[in-house]
Amino acid sequence: MTLTQPTVSLIRAESYDLGELRRSLEVLLEPLGGIAAFVKPGDRVLLKPNLLTGARPAKECVTRPEIVYCVAQMVQSAGGKPFLGDGPAFGSAAGVARANGYTPLIEELGLPIVEFHGQRYETVSQDFNHLLLCKEAMDADVVINLPKVKSHVQLTLTMGVKNLFGCVPGKMKAWWHMEAGKNRDRFGMMLVETARAIAPDLTILDGIVGHEGNGPSGGEPRPLGVLGAASNVFALDRAMVDILQADPETIPTIVASQRLGVCPDLEAMYFPHLHPSELQIADWRLPESLMPIDFGMPRVVKSTFKHLYIRFIKEPIAAYGGTRSVSR
Repeated sequence: MTLTQPTVSLIRAESYDLGELRRSLEVLLEPLGGIAAFVKPGDRVLLKPNLLTGARPAKECVTRPEIVYCVAQMVQSAGGKPFLGDGPAFGSAAGVARANGYTPLIEELGLPIVEFHGQRYETVSQDFNHLLLCKEAMDADVVINLPKVKSHVQLTLTMGVKNLFGCVPGKMKAWWHMEAGKNRDRFGMMLVETARAIAPDLTILDGIVGHEGNGPSGGEPRPLGVLGAASNVFALDRAMVDILQADPETIPTIVASQRLGVCPDLEAMYFPHLHPSELQIADWRLPESLMPIDFGMPRVVKSTFKHLYIRFIKEPIAAYGGTRSVSR
């Protein structure tokens, strides 16, 4: 990724109404060349939302289905072949998507949803020279990263870089918490190296309604009225930190990306629409206190059994229930 004055597009957006949202996304992407600058006819395009959990629908723990719906439509209009994928910590991508109201859009657009499987990839890093990443993301022609703005009890904030941790397959995530989580700097470095390896072509940040407090799932919805987009995921995250007026030094992914020289200063970015200072809020709630990042072996075993229970027992039963609808 080049650091030659990366463009970060920021606009106000207040609604998930599909018509209004589609227009907002077109305005957002226009300074970046529109969706056609990233998607060519025939491209296989991974849409990578935040599908954290199916346990708290309507609490804004996941990327809204309306965002995915509109981006998928735009990809199809450009001749691309979008597919949806993620690697939730608990359950399957299909099950979490279904619990959060994705079913109508998946069916209407004929949008395939894939479960991630891992493969070891060589990476250019002294500390992380090989990473186990999902083959589906690495083999895609285009990766569009669709994170949600959330507070995080372990990492202060979770945005574009942390969302790409979902491309680490299965319970490998728990292993990384155990292996690297004893040191916040090392864990942040692993997340940044993962993002560099995935190298998303485009990140669109869902900040229309965020999730503040004790996130990534234990907080509450908070209207922010912001959409952001950039080809440089590190620059977009840094701009969002300024909007929320959080201390960059408390966010391991920001610290690591700056140390590695992949995150430019705000002064080096180009903001074609709104500058972060025009979108700042003074009272975004961060976690009440930070929790340790590392997982001990008992927690890894417990989380593995929870994942298997949700994936193979709870989700199949829930499939017979109702689903939330996408607003129209």
